[in-house]
Amino acid sequence: MKYVLLFVETEEYARDLEAMDEAEREAAFEAVGRWFAEHSAVIKHHGHLRPAETATTVRLTGGDALVTDGPFVEGKEVVSGYAEIEVADLDEALAVAKSWPACPIVEIRPVT
Repeated sequence: MKYVLLFVETEEYARDLEAMDEAEREAAFEAVGRWFAEHSAVIKHHGHLRPAETATTVRLTGGDALVTDGPFVEGKEVVSGYAEIEVADLDEALAVAKSWPACPIVEIRPVT
């Protein structure tokens, strides 16, 4: 089965990352690199998204499309990246997601 793991940053996580010194930040990025290497057998594609303020949102309502700058989603969390994985089942997807070393939220969605 294919799943997409959506990596979700919180404002607190972004502040913590910003407050790190260069060595701490480098160690954090190296942990992410190791995670991708450790799971390379199941990761089919991945990417890091540009900051939320670069987003364009299209809202489809009543046959009309409203296009606005920015993400304009509710809450203080933003998807910052993703990985498409191919694993046997949701349990395996959960195991991969639980080992993610960076932002504190990973949403798992099946791909059809």
